[in-house]
Amino acid sequence: MNLANRVMALTPSTTLAITAKAKELKEQGVDVIGLGAGEPDFNTPGHILDAAVQSMNEGYTKYTPSAGLPALKKAIIGKLQRDQGLSYKPNEIIVANGAKHALYTLFQVLLNDGDEVIIPTPYWVSYPEQVKLAGGVPVYIEGLESNQFKITPEQLIKSITKKTKAVIINSPSNPTGVLYSAEELTELGKICLEENILIVSDEIYEKLVYGDHKHISIAQLSPELKEQTIIINGVSKSHSMTGWRIGYAAGNKEIIEAMTNLASHSTSNPTTTAQYATIAAYNGTQEPVEEMRQAFEKRLEIIYDKLVSIPGFSCVKPQGAFYLYPNVKKAADLTGYNNVDDFVEALLVEAKVAVIPGSGFGTPDNIRLSYATSLDQLEKAVSRIHKFVESKCQA
Repeated sequence: MNLANRVMALTPSTTLAITAKAKELKEQGVDVIGLGAGEPDFNTPGHILDAAVQSMNEGYTKYTPSAGLPALKKAIIGKLQRDQGLSYKPNEIIVANGAKHALYTLFQVLLNDGDEVIIPTPYWVSYPEQVKLAGGVPVYIEGLESNQFKITPEQLIKSITKKTKAVIINSPSNPTGVLYSAEELTELGKICLEENILIVSDEIYEKLVYGDHKHISIAQLSPELKEQTIIINGVSKSHSMTGWRIGYAAGNKEIIEAMTNLASHSTSNPTTTAQYATIAAYNGTQEPVEEMRQAFEKRLEIIYDKLVSIPGFSCVKPQGAFYLYPNVKKAADLTGYNNVDDFVEALLVEAKVAVIPGSGFGTPDNIRLSYATSLDQLEKAVSRIHKFVESKCQA
């Protein structure tokens, strides 16, 4: 039986493939340290777990509205008002089965065959695949390392055509951890308003920002930009709830209505228990969120200096998220590998460290390392990489 063309063109997730390989080796008794995880290494906070159990004990285990529980929409509206000063109505919010599903549903209702979506590189691995699944065409803009991987207004203008439908902005970024400033977002936003291009603002890492840096949503910069923006967010990273699968989209009511109609025929509704847990996440104490953020910041400050001391490694210092994205092309050359993908394979097999090759993110000279693991494991992993590179150089 022949499969549909739309799935035959898909590229498997590099992140999941490396993670699966690392798990396979671990099951064989190999001491592998995995730095590929895109999820916090903390358990979901206790008050959220309690709320989920309570909801089940009280019998809240049935269908909910397709766009999410009214109480959860209210909690999301309160969060957006509290954190960004943004005002939304319930018909401008849809709750989805994770932020990834919110994005997927958005592209399905937004794109016709041949419509273009501008995606800065490096990008999160699922952006281009989701665009292609909706019949769209990914158009890439290279975020130069010399500009902290961020695109410029000049680059954006040159990439716009009559078929351009949307542009994705991910700040803080996966995989680089960099943030766009209010000034940078304003300049990009002006172009989107002039050209009537929808802004898809992926803000899933907004709570994980370090030092003096602050997360700014492009939607909060003006009423016009708010109307032109669909915010994508959720509790996976902020509240360590990756497995609960709750995300949301906020924006134009016509788009949200279309997403709701599609969801009603695909998923019916997000998991009921997880929705009640998310109400507690947004309405309850935020202390665990801050404690987790501080732990990640501490790890970053310790590991970053060790990482950039490895021969052939250079790295833009992240301002958010929990990833390091070093350029290791020189290290690959020094150690005799033809490309970074081969270098990554050797790290896994010989150094017993699993990292994600940058080819999956559109920049083949880089690798992504997650510091969402214990400091002890991080230090061991970086030490192994350092010793591996030095031993190959000497050889």
